[in-house]
Amino acid sequence: MSAVADHLSSLIAFPTVSRDSNLALIDWIEARLAGLGARCRRTCSDDRRKANLWASFGPQARGGVVLSGHTDVVPVDGQDWATDPFDLVERDGRLYGRGTADMKGFSAAILAVLEQADLATLRQPLHVALSYDEEVGCLGVDRMIDDAVAAGARPDYAVIGEPTTMRVIRAHKSINVFRTRITGKAAHSSQPHRGAGAIFAAGRLIEQLYRIGEEKRAAAGDNGFDPPWTTVQVGVIRGGNAVNILPADCQFLWEYRALPDEDADEIIERVQGFARDKVLPSLREFAPDADIAIDTLARVPPLVPDPDQRGEKWIADLPGVRAGGSGEVAFATEAGSFQRAGIASVVCGPGSIDQAHQPDEFIELSELERCQDMLSGIVERLSRSAA
Repeated sequence: MSAVADHLSSLIAFPTVSRDSNLALIDWIEARLAGLGARCRRTCSDDRRKANLWASFGPQARGGVVLSGHTDVVPVDGQDWATDPFDLVERDGRLYGRGTADMKGFSAAILAVLEQADLATLRQPLHVALSYDEEVGCLGVDRMIDDAVAAGARPDYAVIGEPTTMRVIRAHKSINVFRTRITGKAAHSSQPHRGAGAIFAAGRLIEQLYRIGEEKRAAAGDNGFDPPWTTVQVGVIRGGNAVNILPADCQFLWEYRALPDEDADEIIERVQGFARDKVLPSLREFAPDADIAIDTLARVPPLVPDPDQRGEKWIADLPGVRAGGSGEVAFATEAGSFQRAGIASVVCGPGSIDQAHQPDEFIELSELERCQDMLSGIVERLSRSAA
């Protein structure tokens, strides 16, 4: 195997599914980056089972670039894999394994390039940022960015290496994830006036979400996104015990992915108002203690197009970067968090999002080679005269 494939094989062997710890992987990567001279910082989750890693090379100064990736992967439960998902397999120019495309391939390319680079020549800072729990709502990245900025790091640019087939992405939607919990009152189904059915209340709320989603779809314009509207989705619902009992409890998980130019708070505020003014009074007619609670599980900011195109212009002419594409994607990344911190951010990385989260996930070796070309170009650019 090539050096990048060797690194990817090692990374894949760590089964860093979001529900599990990533500390063994962080230890492994930190040891290699520190061996290359990196100044490393960790920030941990509240239970200290997971950690972010921020590694810096070059001068201790503002400016430079941060290369950002996440260490967690989605589960393989229920998926029909032809091979062990945590044992890298190379076949016909492809590397198979969980996380090859999303997004350990980018981290492997970083390691391969940095090992060959003359990092002593850097005249601007180069940072590597690896986060935890991106797949469950970008839960780790803000903590890492805040810590790095407080310690004096202030990169000019961020390159988030999610799989884009090495095309530059300048905009993506936000993600907003919620859990709605309805507490009714159990009663015999022949006596609905003695209780409150939580599933009926949930159904009214879900119908409202459907109507909002259809409203957004009807208002869609030509904006480069696929689909070109804010999407609304209910993914999980649980409630009830028997057909002849009014269900005392029901809960469902839902999300919306808002266009970057839309107010990301609008939908949740509309749903909260509908629950308070329309659904809850009916629910409490025969059960005064009935309640509706809407819990926020994740709010991932959008990547908003930069009118000055700073990040796009900086990366566009680097070797390995493909031209073309709309520049907008419906999936979200950690780029919005870097942008919110004042860092000009783009998404550009090896592999295809079509392979992400799929059984027999793979990445083309040619994609990793392109990524290495881009990363080598970044190191070379940072080694020239300081900005």
